[in-house]
Amino acid sequence: MTNACVAREGQSSEFNRKPPVRHPYRGRFAPSPSGPLHFGSLIAALGSYLDARAADGEWLLRIEDVDAPRTVAGAAEDILGVLAALGFDWDGAPVWQSRRLERYRAALDALTAEDLVYPCACTRREIADSRLATAADGGLIYPGTCRQGLPRGRSARAWRLRVPEISVGFDDAIQGRVEQSLAREVGDFVLLRADGQFAYQLAVVVDDADAGITDVVRGADLLDSTPRQIWLQRCLGLPALRYAHLPVATNPAGEKWSKQTLAPALDAGLGVPLLARAMRFLGQAVPPDVVHESLPRFWDWAIAHWRMAAVPRQRVIMAPA
Repeated sequence: MTNACVAREGQSSEFNRKPPVRHPYRGRFAPSPSGPLHFGSLIAALGSYLDARAADGEWLLRIEDVDAPRTVAGAAEDILGVLAALGFDWDGAPVWQSRRLERYRAALDALTAEDLVYPCACTRREIADSRLATAADGGLIYPGTCRQGLPRGRSARAWRLRVPEISVGFDDAIQGRVEQSLAREVGDFVLLRADGQFAYQLAVVVDDADAGITDVVRGADLLDSTPRQIWLQRCLGLPALRYAHLPVATNPAGEKWSKQTLAPALDAGLGVPLLARAMRFLGQAVPPDVVHESLPRFWDWAIAHWRMAAVPRQRVIMAPA
């Protein structure tokens, strides 16, 4: 299996017969419509937008609604409205994952044809009871129970990608060198869930490749997912990407700002002062007079003065009050 995926790296596969056009820089922001945008979301949007525009590149918008049970009605429209009100200007029409299920199925079928995925009958409780250590991202390390076939009398609940005893590494523009042993730190991971939903790891890899994304700037909460995505890219014969993982905003209790930790929704009416606050969080020096500029003039200034090198080399930072 290792040789099959390594051989595919940089090559076209049956799934990807016509590789997308590669642009000098094409970035994206991919919010999940499970609730309103909050300060943590703004950090990812702002960092990815400024890095793309400072490189004279494109910035795309993707609504990651592949997880139907977590999607909140109307949240995607609210997200688009807040971004527009704050002056974010994306290229092309937003992409909706829920409209791309056939592409995820094609990718899964291609991997199945190569015997790189297999059915799994295990429940979450059974995996937890295996007593393996917790994965770096807080998930459960899969013990490989169904790797050689389904136990007698059991039926498939999910489909998993086989991972080899190999270390996958990359150089992150902010966090530095990252190495992960997939087998020991993650185990074979899910591509199609027991509830019939395609997994985030598969969807994001397919989406980025189809869109011709070259650079991914996002929160460091996804740093530990990146080696899995790189391995999937290799197995599908897709281009490698450049990554930069921004510090994640936390509340005073040290919890990541999210819908689950009741992060307050963004007030787009705050305009430039809110954007300046987010820039300072990212280590950018914002002069006091810039805060009083109009949105268009602020964006012109922000793009011209964006410095990725100034972003703190940290995974988490407490959000300013």
